[in-house]
Amino acid sequence: MSKLFSPYTIRETALRNRVVAGPMCMYSAQDGLADDYHLVHLGRFALGGFGMVMTEAVAVLPEGRISHGCLGLWDDAQIKPLARIANFLKSNGAVPAIQLSHAGRKAASRRPWRGEGTVTAADLAELGDAPWTTRAPSAIAHSGSYAEPTALDGPGIARISKAFSEAAQRAMKAGFEIVELHLAHGYLLNQFLSPIANQRTDDFGGSLANRMRLPLAIARRLRDVWPEKLPVFVRISATDNIPGGWNMGGSMQLAAELQSIGIDVVACSSGGFEGASRNAFTDNHVPYAASIKSSTGLGTMALGLVSQPEQAESILQSGSADLVAIAREALVDPNWPMHASLGLDGRADWPPQAAWALRDR
Repeated sequence: MSKLFSPYTIRETALRNRVVAGPMCMYSAQDGLADDYHLVHLGRFALGGFGMVMTEAVAVLPEGRISHGCLGLWDDAQIKPLARIANFLKSNGAVPAIQLSHAGRKAASRRPWRGEGTVTAADLAELGDAPWTTRAPSAIAHSGSYAEPTALDGPGIARISKAFSEAAQRAMKAGFEIVELHLAHGYLLNQFLSPIANQRTDDFGGSLANRMRLPLAIARRLRDVWPEKLPVFVRISATDNIPGGWNMGGSMQLAAELQSIGIDVVACSSGGFEGASRNAFTDNHVPYAASIKSSTGLGTMALGLVSQPEQAESILQSGSADLVAIAREALVDPNWPMHASLGLDGRADWPPQAAWALRDR
């Protein structure tokens, strides 16, 4: 059997394989509530054979949403619709995972097919998408098309930290088995880490230790409230890909701190700030996962332009990562694991509703 389709157990959570349907924002929620669209969007990946299916970025506060169309978990009313999804994923063999996030200065954004930046008068007139005041480490706009945020004060920081903890407890009630903290892609906690966005002079800015203070405190709170038997993941941007920004040296120190907290897996991405150089080569984030895994022994998840089964298998065989996340390619082919298993192992465990009709193909 290929390593890609070997089981993987983290704490007491057992995955049927090492293929993860990664977070994909769909910008299709109303008031943060999951609906039939999200059930079908995520459910098809469970039917397609993914070992783990992770939600899109779920905001811990209303103002932490990337857009008006993003999911949220700041209110108890949002538990039940997400529980419906988690239950469906589990009943069809996939481990349900949830990513918790706050967009910071990149919040109140336009839905991406309408353009970049803060919502406009046209978005308000045509969709009812009104802007709100965004919060960030410093009063520095993400780019010229984004509104300038308000710098967070002490009570604001404490409110956000508490919101992550409360959202995690709601996620647990909804039946998710894995929670991932979003420290990547230029959103709020990545903003605290990076000197590009964080120009504070208090205990949350300046030195590396200060810039890591809030992300680590929130990671610690999630590990404290999440059941001991269940895993906690953290997604990082290993580097801003900007001179003078967050880099791999900081990520290595961050990973060591996360390991001491009890984080189980680090998912390695990069970028997220205006002006970042782009690495569009295949496997573009795999070296980051490999470095963190070899240095700390932490579990890692590789991602970034992984599209071919042989490519994913090679990542695992090389020891670069323990899991491989597929996102855009999953949109192209929600049955990617089934087709990959046929190619690598000569078999596919189709759901019984389909298997009887496909057994002679």
